[in-house]
Amino acid sequence: MIPDLSAVFEAYEQLRRRADSLFARVRENSPGLVRCREGCSDCCHALFDLSLVEAMYINRAFLAAFDHGPRRSSIMARAARTDRDLTRFKRDMYRAEKNGEPPAAILARAAGLKVPCPLLDDDNRCLLYAARPITCRVYGVPAAIAGQAHVCGFSGFEKGKAYPTVHLDKIQSRLDELSRDITAAVNSRFSALHEVYVPLSMALLTNYDATYLGAGPAKGED
Repeated sequence: MIPDLSAVFEAYEQLRRRADSLFARVRENSPGLVRCREGCSDCCHALFDLSLVEAMYINRAFLAAFDHGPRRSSIMARAARTDRDLTRFKRDMYRAEKNGEPPAAILARAAGLKVPCPLLDDDNRCLLYAARPITCRVYGVPAAIAGQAHVCGFSGFEKGKAYPTVHLDKIQSRLDELSRDITAAVNSRFSALHEVYVPLSMALLTNYDATYLGAGPAKGED
């Protein structure tokens, strides 16, 4: 049985609000440079994985928003197709690395790959916008992770210039802590559960039940 994880998800929502605040602050301090607008879906085609806490949060929000029926089935079918495409792409990248292709070239190829999010509708709107991941929330402003700067290509920010920046390492560190909190709360027998990252498509497809989480004592223990 899975214990109540409300406190962990509330802490995640607090982190999400901080990310929204950072985005708003950068936008306010850089008038005209943040060009996010309704109908723009560039960030909805970017490749990134979700930590355990975000994956479970998105999964929970999706199940609450879409009851069993044609609409939910359609999204799940898109998620399955997206996940197959991503699995194939990751396999190709792994083979390229084994064949000696430079990591920088592999990353550049990955950055250029555009795969539509299964939650993107025909009008280029997010079907779960209020619960979208933090990466989506800060996409339109300068961000840095592992010493590398990133910015939306449709923004007005210029390379080489200094701008207010969202430091994703700090946000990611907090996400990792919350994922560890889930591992501890469910008393998971999978010691590396908090290290599992999945694309959003897999987060929608996964059943985060006691079996998946390894909840409870290890086999053979009372």
